[in-house]
Amino acid sequence: MPLRHYFRLMDTQARMALRASASRYYLGYLWWLLEPLLWVGVFYVVFNMILDSRRADFLVFLMCGKLTFIWFSKAVTQASNSIVANRGLIAKIDIPKSLFPMATVQENLYKQLAVFALLFATLWVSGYAVSAAWVWLLPLIAVNYLMIVACALIGACLVCMARDFSMFIPLGMTFLLFTSGIFWDVRDLGDPAKTDLVLAVNPLAFVLDAYRQILMYQTPPDAGHLLLIGLVSAVIVIGMAWVMRRGSQFLALKALTA
Repeated sequence: MPLRHYFRLMDTQARMALRASASRYYLGYLWWLLEPLLWVGVFYVVFNMILDSRRADFLVFLMCGKLTFIWFSKAVTQASNSIVANRGLIAKIDIPKSLFPMATVQENLYKQLAVFALLFATLWVSGYAVSAAWVWLLPLIAVNYLMIVACALIGACLVCMARDFSMFIPLGMTFLLFTSGIFWDVRDLGDPAKTDLVLAVNPLAFVLDAYRQILMYQTPPDAGHLLLIGLVSAVIVIGMAWVMRRGSQFLALKALTA
């Protein structure tokens, strides 16, 4: 399939999924914003009102981390089950298997654009001004997207080969939730070496911290580190696309017998 047709089909499938999802609920598209806001509200009550985070800017701090984490978590989790979920279509037509996780990732990207608009509005209302550092949001979001695609393709293949992996992925997301600095600041660990270690071994922690550095402190992220994460993610995406193309029939068989 030509790339132009592939991406057009991917986008069409994503838009159809968005409309179908919105039609199932009375509030429709409002859930794109309500769901992440409810998650932020839960974490705000627990970590600021009950546990007393002692941060005057905790709401903005939390939103910068949690809203971007939800994008990663939901996109990867949903995309991981996408091939198996579409086994009925796979049984009828020979179609690139990577199309299903990619369409799911694209669907979540559209939702995240609305969430970013909400985040930027909150920053403006809270007194945070737009600065030159915000230019770094473009490469940061691109790298974030590549990370999601890389993890989504890996997850989709694993779940296709063994449904058991679908049980481990939510557990992995919970692990990342507590280790990526969502509701605590990785720069407040007290030991610079420990902070550097967390940012080095956990790409998601680096990405979430980069959003905060740009949006809250007008500080560009480490360009070299960001480039490294982007390159590794791109290599994984290319490699997984090749694997899924070569193993298309195998993945189809595994999906149909799952």
